Amino acid sequence: MRYGDLTYLEIKELIQAGAVALVPTGCTEQQGPHLPVDNDTYWITQVAEGISLAAQELDGILSLVLPTLPFGPTPEHRNYGSGFIDLPQELHQQVIYAVLCSLADQGFRLILLLLGCGQHQLKPTVERFNAAYTERAFAQIATLPLFDIWCRCADPTIPEGHADSFTTSISLFLRYESVRRELIRNPHMTEVDWNDPDLDFSRYSSTGVIGDPTHASAELGARLWAQVVSAGVDELADFIQEKQPAALLPEYE
Repeated sequence: MRYGDLTYLEIKELIQAGAVALVPTGCTEQQGPHLPVDNDTYWITQVAEGISLAAQELDGILSLVLPTLPFGPTPEHRNYGSGFIDLPQELHQQVIYAVLCSLADQGFRLILLLLGCGQHQLKPTVERFNAAYTERAFAQIATLPLFDIWCRCADPTIPEGHADSFTTSISLFLRYESVRRELIRNPHMTEVDWNDPDLDFSRYSSTGVIGDPTHASAELGARLWAQVVSAGVDELADFIQEKQPAALLPEYE
């Protein structure tokens, strides 16, 4: 259910049928020596499309997946010198706000954002939108329990953070050929201060990797992926049950 594949008339029909808009936000930044710089954009696109397909097949939930924005704020990666497109935080928020307004103005009542980067600061943007579009539309940021999923599927003592075994396992499962497997190494980085307002990964890791990717495998990636999609479907269904107007709920009751 890709928004960009449809005509405006087909989109209008799906809006009238109560389809939820799924808005994935990606970024372009270094992912260590072994993963391509589009990893976060690719990953969150697959998450959004996987959730959309599974939700329709399992629960009859209609959704439309917007094209993923491939750029966002990524100042913590600039000092690696290449592989980044760094949008100013304010510009990124303005772009996402305009996207949300455009969706509401064409009739979408529910909008779920799926963030492909942990450094995307979009909560104020969503709050501003919800205040402006009260009783017309409602947006929410998905809170996929990725760390909990990792702890269920793998050893929670393995260091994680960026281009780690979680990310690398998913990549090995979804697009094996994109992973430079011979370059997977434990970077032995120092502990990261995630609350640093001037976060700079190069202070902690010479390779760009935060965590230990050497425990990754396609088999582990398959288990992680199944749980990510399942959690996303559950969150989408809960979102609809809580926020969708009753007139559009017959198939979910």
